[in-house]
Amino acid sequence: MNDKSLRVLEYYKIIDRLREKCVSHLGQGLVDELKPVFNVSEIKKMQQETSEAQGILIQRGNVPLSGIYDVLQLVRLTEIGSYLNPSQLLTLKQTLAVARRLKSFLKEGENTNFPILSGLISNLNQFKNIEDTIERCIISESEISDNASPILRDIRRTIINKNDSIKGKLNSIVTSPSYQKYLQDTIITIRQDRYVVPVKQEYRANVPGLVHDQSSSGATLFIEPMAIVELNNQLKELRLKEKAEIERILMEISAEIAQYGTEIKANQSILKELDFIIAKGKLALDMKGIEPEINRDKRIRIKNGRHPLINSKDVVPTNIWLGEDFNILVITGPNTGGKTVTLKTVGLLTLMAQSGLHVPADYGTKLSIFDEVFADIGDEQSIEQSLSTFSSHMTNIVNILSNVTSNSLVLFDELGAGTDPTEGAALAMSILDHLKKLGTTVIGTTHYSELKHYALVNERVENASVEFDVETLRPTYRLLIGVPGKSNAFEISSKLGLPNFIIDSARQLLTKETVEFEELLQKIERNKVESEKEKSQSERLRQEAEKLYDNYLDKKQKMDEQRDKIVREARREASQILKEAKKEAEEIITELRQLKLEQEEKEINKKIEASKLRLKAKAESLEEIIEDSLFSKKTSKPPQNLKTGEAVKVLSLNQIGYVVEPPNKNNEVLVQIGIMKMNIPLDNLLRADEEKTAQKTGVGRIVKNKADKVKSEVDVRGKNLEESMLEIDKYLDDAYIAGLQEVTLIHGVGTGVLKAGIKQMLKKHKHVKDYREGAYGEGGQGVTIVQLK
Repeated sequence: MNDKSLRVLEYYKIIDRLREKCVSHLGQGLVDELKPVFNVSEIKKMQQETSEAQGILIQRGNVPLSGIYDVLQLVRLTEIGSYLNPSQLLTLKQTLAVARRLKSFLKEGENTNFPILSGLISNLNQFKNIEDTIERCIISESEISDNASPILRDIRRTIINKNDSIKGKLNSIVTSPSYQKYLQDTIITIRQDRYVVPVKQEYRANVPGLVHDQSSSGATLFIEPMAIVELNNQLKELRLKEKAEIERILMEISAEIAQYGTEIKANQSILKELDFIIAKGKLALDMKGIEPEINRDKRIRIKNGRHPLINSKDVVPTNIWLGEDFNILVITGPNTGGKTVTLKTVGLLTLMAQSGLHVPADYGTKLSIFDEVFADIGDEQSIEQSLSTFSSHMTNIVNILSNVTSNSLVLFDELGAGTDPTEGAALAMSILDHLKKLGTTVIGTTHYSELKHYALVNERVENASVEFDVETLRPTYRLLIGVPGKSNAFEISSKLGLPNFIIDSARQLLTKETVEFEELLQKIERNKVESEKEKSQSERLRQEAEKLYDNYLDKKQKMDEQRDKIVREARREASQILKEAKKEAEEIITELRQLKLEQEEKEINKKIEASKLRLKAKAESLEEIIEDSLFSKKTSKPPQNLKTGEAVKVLSLNQIGYVVEPPNKNNEVLVQIGIMKMNIPLDNLLRADEEKTAQKTGVGRIVKNKADKVKSEVDVRGKNLEESMLEIDKYLDDAYIAGLQEVTLIHGVGTGVLKAGIKQMLKKHKHVKDYREGAYGEGGQGVTIVQLK
């Protein structure tokens, strides 16, 4: 791609904005190398990278990339046997930590929507052991931790002790009355890494020791007393040992880094690419960009495209298309109407798309891949080269025509301007003819009426104009394809106050054909605007109708769902009521059996009466609810002449009862079923055989079923305590109702927890009379024999 077009179309400004989104110099390096490419699969891959980056930023927030540094040189130092200093190790640690954080941020298998980013991150290597070693050994950019090694800790402890010994000796010297008169100050200082005291020059001979320095005036000598020379020597040796141990530690860490040099360098390459890709996603979010559809068919369709360098609050979106019915577009209209911005928008969006960047437009935007984008935009008049405006434009056009191909995009601003209008228009038409024969895609702006006419009469060429509001004397910046534009010079002049007689005189100077052509253009433009308004209104009404229809369908669906829900709820409640009634009846039957076993007749009668009252209350409360379903079954031939005590079958309940009172005036019979008395419609009754009555009543049926089904033992081995207790509790109820006197609970030996829990339950169980462990031949300690009341 030629550099002049990149510069003219302000491509490098987009690159600068992308550069700012990177968090490292490594990513910025890839941005600086970014140029438009021409391979379809490569462009689509780059666009998918940007889409994934944009998606992950929206879904997951900021990606943890901070801390990436160029560590290639550091790794190379370790590979040749050198060691890294603490500052370099901390830099390397930060870069290694980024890889680990990214692995945690985007775990494998969790984000199938981001295959490219997931693939890159999955290829990162983690070096937690190296990070931990550096963390343990390095405190700051210049300090090694005592915990780096036991040897270093011991050396530093010895150094501290040696320092204390030296200071103690020196303190005794400087505080000694015999020495104080020789000292300039009673202080201890350091010269050349050795402890010294300041001695007056005239008393040099009175303080034996080594002179290490003197003051600038020469009045003070800094002397190391002989008493501490040996201690200072020992301290010096310790510091050398400390230095050697630190170098050994750094060398050890660096050697470990060198072992993984290849993997660390591979990490840096991946991190650099990730920084670059995420930067593209950030730029796409800033510009509200989308991934365009890419083709090689020279088809361009930009929907609400916005120039990315114009403030989003000020920019007016443009809709432009070519490459299907025409491949040359001639845009006309007044100055400052937006013609040049339209040219730059098409060119810049094409370059961005071919660089893998999203474009600021709406979904459905299609852009073609071009081998070259040529742009002759702006006045590049050069005083030094003595080039006029026309010459400058023509020099660019000559260069374009020398290199243009059928798969090029050419953008002309004010084609043929800067010279005689007649000759300039002729040159412009000739240039467009040549490019049309080549099949080149061209967009050009002009003020020449001849080019408007040229676009009207030639195939594969179309007119377009930028709209201008004559009433407000302001451009709307809307592009109207298919409508040639007017200069509106007379209308603008009239609005600005130019006398009408001058404007009328000017009109008379125009040729008849020119006037008719301009009037035709004005009529076409007016009809186009009206058509666009009607189309917009029709579209709005269509959308409103679709919205109303969708609302209707939605409400209908909700009503259907609500109705089904109410029906299901009603059925559920009815079923629950019946279940509760059955459960209550079973509880009362159980209580009745228990009452039979009690000794005192008076207490039995009291409890029986209480149970009857409970059942009666429950029956009365349910009577109204279940009335419809209870009496829904009818016999085709109601029984006649029913007598008190006669056995009858209640059809709706499928139960046998006895007539308490004959039918009343409402044809209802008072029937007793068990302990319940109910008024039953006559047509809901059938005579029953009295011999079968005992087995068909509720108590008799339940007892018979239980006696047939309940076994004399239950096995709960392999179950936990809670499950076992629930099962045994139900089993004891069933065995009690069935009339069993002794049952066997098989629980096994195991840890004894299950056996102990069961015994605790048996102590309190209402049906249990006594229990014991199994005897020899009965199962021993693995079973418990229970006697029921």
